[in-house]
Amino acid sequence: MAPEGNLSRYLQDIRKFPMLKPEEELQLAHDWRDKGDENAAHRLVTSHLRLVAKIAMGYRGYGLPVGELISEGNVGMMQAVKRFDPDRGFRLATYAMWWIRAAIQEYILHSWSLVKMGTTAAQKKLFFNLRRLKGQMAALEEGDLQPEVVEKIATTLQVPEADVISMNRRLSAPDNSLNAPIRADSEGEWQDWLVDDSESQEEELAEREDMSSRKALLATALKTLNERERHILIERRLKDEPTTLEELSQQYNISRERVRQIEVRAFEKLQKSMKQQVDARRLELA
Repeated sequence: MAPEGNLSRYLQDIRKFPMLKPEEELQLAHDWRDKGDENAAHRLVTSHLRLVAKIAMGYRGYGLPVGELISEGNVGMMQAVKRFDPDRGFRLATYAMWWIRAAIQEYILHSWSLVKMGTTAAQKKLFFNLRRLKGQMAALEEGDLQPEVVEKIATTLQVPEADVISMNRRLSAPDNSLNAPIRADSEGEWQDWLVDDSESQEEELAEREDMSSRKALLATALKTLNERERHILIERRLKDEPTTLEELSQQYNISRERVRQIEVRAFEKLQKSMKQQVDARRLELA
């Protein structure tokens, strides 16, 4: 991809590639898989470059050049096209999102010195979810997090509070304003590129299917819990206003500590089930 200074031109250029209709995408995918038609593969990749750029923009808060994130995402996109099976019945965008995100995240993990201290699953989870959780709690602009925010994030991600504090401080470099110009001589702003002006049915479909997939994962995982575990987990973790430990302890005639233990155990079972489902799906798609 072009250097960072030419990013605005690149973002403008990729809008010239037309989005594919479902029947066009299916035919091109068969031409590439069955005939090795490189032109078909090229069209499949270029028609999804806007999707790559949009996903890459979501990782711009990690302090790495957006152009490099897009380049890595494009590599993931090419891998997705290479492995895509059109006979599975789903759109390329839905399949490609896994590969794009994986390529970008792997690049970020190798580029950030902070993760060189360790790359455990818990650290990766904290690294990629901290900003999202801070945003949900309206704590993005804070320096050191308030104790209650630290506690909630640590509980949600099942990591030590000390790790939350440490990671937050390492990620505290200020983000660029979305109203900042892309280049000094450009009138365009970064926020202009967050959403494509033209309607993209593939991106909308991919996002809708991604959300549907997550809901299906959660629904399946919840079935692995017994009735009490499921009820306590929903009341404590999945409601906008969680039920207190005291209320649940009275309802089940057990101690608050026992309720907390059941909640933690249920959450661990839920995570394990969802991870198993995701791993199985990745193996199926590979």
